Order: sequence, then C-alpha cells, then structure tokens
Amino acid sequence: MIPQVERDPSIQTHLPESGHSTPSPPASPLLSRSRSKSFLQPNRTLPHRVSWILLSLLLRRQGILLFAPLIYIFCMLFHMRTASFDPGPFINRRPAPGSVYRSPQVYAKLQAAMVADNATADAISTIWKRSYKGVEWKPCVNKSSGVLPESNGFIFIEANGGLNQQRTSICNAVAVAGYLNATLVIPNFHYHSIWKDPSKFGDIYDEEYFVTTLANDVRVVETVPEYLMERFDYNLTKVYNFRVKAWAPTHYYRDSVLPKLLEEKHFFEVFVVFTCHRVIRISPFANRLSFDAPRPVQRFRCLANNVALRFAKPILTLGKTLVKKMKELSANNAGKYVSVHLRFEEDMVAFSCCVFDGGNQEKQDMIAARERGWKGKFTKPGRVIRPGAIRLNGKCPLTPLEVGLMLRGMGFNKSTYIYLASGPIYGANRTMAPLLEMFPNLQTKEMLASEEELAPFKNFSSRMAALDYTVCLHSEVFVTTQGGNFPHFLMGHRRYLFGGHSKTIRPDKRKLAVLFDNPKLGWRSFKHQMLNMRSHSDSKGFKLKRASDSIYIFPCPDCMCRRNKTTATT
Repeated sequence: MIPQVERDPSIQTHLPESGHSTPSPPASPLLSRSRSKSFLQPNRTLPHRVSWILLSLLLRRQGILLFAPLIYIFCMLFHMRTASFDPGPFINRRPAPGSVYRSPQVYAKLQAAMVADNATADAISTIWKRSYKGVEWKPCVNKSSGVLPESNGFIFIEANGGLNQQRTSICNAVAVAGYLNATLVIPNFHYHSIWKDPSKFGDIYDEEYFVTTLANDVRVVETVPEYLMERFDYNLTKVYNFRVKAWAPTHYYRDSVLPKLLEEKHFFEVFVVFTCHRVIRISPFANRLSFDAPRPVQRFRCLANNVALRFAKPILTLGKTLVKKMKELSANNAGKYVSVHLRFEEDMVAFSCCVFDGGNQEKQDMIAARERGWKGKFTKPGRVIRPGAIRLNGKCPLTPLEVGLMLRGMGFNKSTYIYLASGPIYGANRTMAPLLEMFPNLQTKEMLASEEELAPFKNFSSRMAALDYTVCLHSEVFVTTQGGNFPHFLMGHRRYLFGGHSKTIRPDKRKLAVLFDNPKLGWRSFKHQMLNMRSHSDSKGFKLKRASDSIYIFPCPDCMCRRNKTTATT
C-alpha cells in the first residue's frame, strides 16, 4: 500500500494571472497516482467514472480491442447525454398535394368568382386556332379493283371487350386476312360479364355494307361453309384455336399461322376423297397485331375502320336524329356543341380504386362492385392499393364537378350546350348536381330521345355506346376524361373527318389533381392554368403517327393524303 503524502501548508501555489504559464517540472509518480485516484472522487459524474474504468480495462486487456467500437459508441452516448429509449414524437404528416379529393371545397371557393366571370365570350367559337404547317390533310384510302386470288383458307376470330375493343379486333382481323390472302368469317362477339351485351355483329354494324365494301380486298363470309361445319359437328369450338401472342408482328402470321392455314386434311368417304382447307380460330383476338406493320397491312386497317365499318341502320338513324337535335339546340353558336365522355360509372370508380367524397357508403359500394366484376382480383394476398398515389399519377376518373370546373375555367360559359356520353353515373343525384348548376344546357341521349326511341337499345351497352359515339363524332369539341378505346377511336375518326385535327381536349390530370387539392386557389390563377391546358390540346390536335403509335388514333399519314394549301388554291 502506498502511504498518503501530506501536503505542507507552507508551500504556496501560484497561478499565473495571464494566459501564459511557465513550464513546470514533471510530476512525481506519487502525485500522478494521487491524481488518478482523485479521478474516482465523488465529485466526478457517473459517465466519467464508467469511461475511466472501461479505458483502464481496454489498456490492460488487448483482447477487448474487438469491442472498442461498441465501447466508443456507448461512451459517446453517455457523454453527449443522448441515450434515450423513449419513442420519438409522433409526426402527423400532411398528405402530398394532389393525393386527396378536395374538389368540393375548391368549387365552394371559386363559385362566386366563376359566376361573376360568366359574361366572357364563349370559347366554343374560338377554341381551335392551330393549323398544320401549311399542309392540308384529307381522307385517302384506296380500294382495289382487281380480282382476288384463290383463298388460302378461313380465319374465324372472337372479338372480346366492349364496343371499341371489338372494333380493334375486327379491323385487325381484316388486316390479317388480307395479308394472308384468307377468307374472313364474320367475327363472333364474346359475351362479357361487365358489358353484359349479347349483341351480334349485325346488331351493331351494317353487315352487308361491310362485306361489299371489302369485296375486292378481303373475302368476308357470314359463316363457315356447310361442308366444313359438318366436319366439325357444327361446333366451331372444335376448330383448331391458334393462340397468338399479344402485339404479334406480321412475320409471325406469315411464318407460323399461314403454314397451318395451308395444311390440307383428306377425308375418305365411299371411295371419294374430299380435300378440306384448314379453318383456324384465333381467340381471343384483341391486340393480337402489332401497330408497327407494313404499309399494305395498314391500308387494310384503314379500309376497315374508316370505310367498311358503318353502324347498323337503327343505330345510324337514331344517331343522326340526336346529332340534328343537338345542332338545333345550339343554333345560337352556329350549331356547335361540346361532347364530354364522362367515365364515372360505378364499375369505373370501383376499378380505379380511387377515394372520393361518398364516405362509408361509397367504400361499401366499391367493395361490392369489385367483387361482382373482378372476383378476388383486388383482395389477393400482398396486393396494396394506394388511392393517394393513384390520384397523384392522374389515374382517377374525373368527377362531374371536376369536369364542370375545368370547362368553365377554359372559357365555356353557362349557355354552352354539352352532350354527355356516359353510362349510369355513380350517385347521380348527388354527383351530377354541380355540373348541371354550371351547365344547365347539358343533354344526354335519354333527354334527347323518347323512351320508345331508346327501347331497342336500352338493354344493350354496346348499342347505347354506338349512339354516344355518333353524337360525339360530330361535335365541335370532344372532351375525354379517362382514356380507353372509346376516346382513342373517336380522336382518330375525328382526325380523319376534320383534316387531321382531332378537335379534342385532353386534360393533364396530374396537374388537375394538384389544383383541385388546393382550397386556397383563386379563380384568376385557376383560369390561367385551364386556358394553357386548352391551348396545349389545340397544339397537339395535329400529330403524325410514329412506328409504335396506334393507327386508330393517328390516321396520318397511312389513312390520309396531304396536299399543300398553296397548290390547292391555284
């Protein structure tokens, strides 16, 4: 044991008064030990004591160096007094702008200023200003006049989906049959649980006109010949079904389908040999041909879509009547009206997985609708649905209120006549009220036609959609709100009729989601944004087809000819 050294009280300790000190001699070993011992004095804090003990152990036991990082972190936590095991404070984060449906609040904020601004000129007379670089486009689909060579066989397809998805299948089938020099059997329409329409080809399209228009380009027959049907027991499901991959290129049909079509099957009956061409069935057939096809194949598509496919007489007659009534009602605007394709039916709202302002009732309705239409698809284990992200990405269908706000911001005033193309609107009594308040001259096919006139169409969704298609086709302005085959075909058809311009408003729904989530938004700022969006739709009205684009949306230049304006006027 080391004896304690008494300090002589006569020895004075002088501390320098300035910041400089003179060197002092080295401390004696006894004094050093005394200082180390004084480190453990009670006046030292607990973290200092623990740190000193751990440091002493570390210096005496080299093996403990393995734990040096942990010891260092532990000491730092104690010295910084940040070692706390309490949970952090709960932060209530505000949803990202555009992820929540707040359009009713925005409407309440803008309504007074919007009503006061109603005196401005109606946009319908000035909306389309752009032309295409001095070039004029016109329909240009050439039909053949020669005699077709002997057929290579029969192709039978099943068209699935709604009205315009079936139209895609029909036009692609004509293109494939023409390319392979095959005979096309009138397509069969597949019954779907969503559309629930048992209509046949002849119920929607003029079958006779379709066959005669294509007569010199593609052979079309109503059904497979009797002698072939007999071989398959009058059951076309026994016909060999060719499973074609989606977006198949034309060379796939040449290399894989055509050899199968050219195979011959021999039947022997009573010493007589019957030779039978193969019949090929392709089901399903939607989107089974690539958009990037050779020019001759594209010509078949143009011929089918823009010339040969004409609605059946009952649809055509009532459709023309509805168009005539809309033009008469909008006589003050030179017969110009706006058509809006509104996708706010229950099945669309359910499929989108978006959340609106219907509360618990809406939630229960959507769960039931999803289970009815897509059993188990939305409840699979691991599937996560994020309504906010869907809205931010512009994938939610616009509500009637949002459509009304958008159009008023674009300059369409209260007197504008609007034709609404839609199925039954979800919660119509509640959701349609703001739109009717903003546009009291709104019309639907149910308003324009009597119950007797609509009776032959009412229980057939595709026939009702064909009526909507006809009225939208001849409007001055067409507004699409949710993508899909219906607006895509209409845009292409309108380009074909209106010199290459689609005359279509395609809103930027991502931008709208952010604007409609801002209850502090002012009318002037909102209107400025909407006018820019309108101008953008005008500038994009003319567009040439690229290799990967659909010819049904962009008919230029495959289905149309261009003529220089200066040449045309001389």
